Amino acid sequence: MRVTVLGAGVVGVTSAWYLAADGHEVTVIERQPQPAQETSFANGGQISVSHAEPWANPQAPLKALKWMGHEDAPLLWRLRADPAQWAWGLRFLRECTAARARANVGAIVRLGLASRSALQSLRRELALDYDHLERGILHFYTDPREFEHALPQAALMREFGCDRVPKTAAECLAIEPALSGSQVPVVGGTYTAGDESGDARRFTEALARHAKGRGVHFRYGEAVTALLRQGGRLTGVRLASGESLSADITVLALGSYSPLLLRPLGVRLAVYPAKGYSATLALPDGVAAPSVSLTDDGHKIVISRLGQSLRVAGTAEFNGYDTALNAARCAALLHRTCRIFPALAGVTTVDYWAGLRPATPGNVPLIGDMAGAGLKGLWLNTGHGTLGWTMACGSARLLADLMAGRDPGLDAAPYRF
Repeated sequence: MRVTVLGAGVVGVTSAWYLAADGHEVTVIERQPQPAQETSFANGGQISVSHAEPWANPQAPLKALKWMGHEDAPLLWRLRADPAQWAWGLRFLRECTAARARANVGAIVRLGLASRSALQSLRRELALDYDHLERGILHFYTDPREFEHALPQAALMREFGCDRVPKTAAECLAIEPALSGSQVPVVGGTYTAGDESGDARRFTEALARHAKGRGVHFRYGEAVTALLRQGGRLTGVRLASGESLSADITVLALGSYSPLLLRPLGVRLAVYPAKGYSATLALPDGVAAPSVSLTDDGHKIVISRLGQSLRVAGTAEFNGYDTALNAARCAALLHRTCRIFPALAGVTTVDYWAGLRPATPGNVPLIGDMAGAGLKGLWLNTGHGTLGWTMACGSARLLADLMAGRDPGLDAAPYRF
């Protein structure tokens, strides 16, 4: 079939790869001049199945209220006159029950494990190089209460197959010795040996080159302005140039921008942008910096070594489609990093970035066809929140399996629209 994939981020490019592997004639439409220039450009770099606790959990509403108005808060909700934001927020609150949080953790872990395995297979098959490290992910805690909260969450993830193991403070320092210099004592942590890290942008660029060699056609610098429908079937897309491009199947992998194309068709997609920040520090030779990927859970910050750089990323700001850098939030990232790793205080080359992560209320992505909404020929692969890099390969393979009518090996129901 002729398949058009909208978006050349890590989710769109992996979708194109697996669909082309099934023999489809695939075209990717991307408004940027090359792949991975938006949300996949400078994210946290973690393949983190262990990061499966959704934002929507029983503690979240009180924390969000506590943090409201604090520019450096890990999660900042900026109230806007935006019906989509309010509708999303109400659905978010419904996902904050213990039962819903448990179900969402299960869906995230199952897809994350499948995706991590798919990534490893793809890396071996294509000999991909993207500064990846297979040293696990250590969640560390400097607040005893945060550590106590993490233990039952880690146990829940182990129930679903993610081997997130509690560690004492001494064990944390043995896993990552660079933490021994922290100005804030580490009180404990959890470690997932099977998790990984790597540069999502470099991976996406490399896979796009392989996909092109397999026959995938990339159209860069082309913006999609409308989805075209005839009756109950999607027939293609209209580009900003005025050209109409027909297809048998259209895959919507535009992240936070996916709902904007569906609204004119009367479909409300529960995906809202959560702006995340990152700081990339160029590491001088000999500086004491971590080599194990880390998550500072209390501050919602992740830290990954990417070659001679250190990527620090995190926080969530719900402020519509604004991508402007906020100086206070950038400074908070660097300040916390230098408190944990004082040797980095002298680093002078720091690149800041902000991107929009496409969040569903329960942090479970949307993958599958839209026939039930009266849009045959339209498929979704969007809404991955902070875990687009973690779930990309598994989501794309699930999409391809469902499209081919194959058994995907996991229950696809939690990811359907």
